[in-house]
Amino acid sequence: MNMKSLAVLCALLVGTSTWADETTDDGRIRLGMTAAERVEFLAEMRQMLTSIQGIIAGIGTEDREQIAAAARYSGNRMARATPTSLRQRLPQSFQDIGGPTHMMFEEIAIRADTDDMADLAVLTGETMQQCLACHAMFRAD
Repeated sequence: MNMKSLAVLCALLVGTSTWADETTDDGRIRLGMTAAERVEFLAEMRQMLTSIQGIIAGIGTEDREQIAAAARYSGNRMARATPTSLRQRLPQSFQDIGGPTHMMFEEIAIRADTDDMADLAVLTGETMQQCLACHAMFRAD
């Protein structure tokens, strides 16, 4: 998966300044991405969901390596791959959710070596709360 094009990553982003504060019929904030940014962004969102699935499967089988590997895909590397041009257009409220979410994936990767599975499950649930909060607030269009 091309992490550099994370124009997408948390590209739940703001496209143009005129769209930045525009809300949709359902009350979510439009991120105003270009068509190419939206395609890449949605691919990144699917990768984050895949990471969650891999973490949960790893917890279920107590496979610490699987947990760490799955979490790393959606950690800092993904966040750093967001193009600067896109990052500059993101609303602060999006960044306030996205950045910490990527850090939580990193935390899962680190703690996979030592924490018990129940604690890892709790942290994974907290990470998913971040995902839900973002999806409730923003729309990738």
